[in-house]
Amino acid sequence: MTHRRIVARAVSVAAATVLTLGLSGGAYAQQASEVTGGTTSDNTSAGNVNGEGLPQVQQQGDVSYTSGGVGLDESKALLSAQSQWPLSLRFTGPGSDYLADVKVKIVDAHGGSVLDTTSRGPYMLVKLRPGRYTVHAAYKENDQSKPITIPAKGTAKAAFYWKTQ
Repeated sequence: MTHRRIVARAVSVAAATVLTLGLSGGAYAQQASEVTGGTTSDNTSAGNVNGEGLPQVQQQGDVSYTSGGVGLDESKALLSAQSQWPLSLRFTGPGSDYLADVKVKIVDAHGGSVLDTTSRGPYMLVKLRPGRYTVHAAYKENDQSKPITIPAKGTAKAAFYWKTQ
């Protein structure tokens, strides 16, 4: 009987020790990162508040944007969200290969810069006010420009294609 009590007590002490170390380790891990969930500097879809695999929405002045689409979940999310964003951009190379790291600059009708960023994948969605703009896209030092008009209702799309990969 005494042997059973000793074993039971040893098991209880071991369980309490493991539980205590596990909880304090988790608290340390949370404290070390000081971030839970996504932030505007977190450009991935993990931990964001958008849900459905949509990459984190970024803000530059009055313009909101998101980009990505390298993975299947992100591609599907970005494609299905296009109708809710005034402008959608697509960047492809030879054989319709998807491109990332495309430098994007959007200027308004007066030549003022409204967005200057780099796409993190083949798709970029941008919330712009209605009006006329020019989208400048550069991939590996090859620049392209396209005029676009954002309607008061509806959306605009622009596709950029480069012959180099």
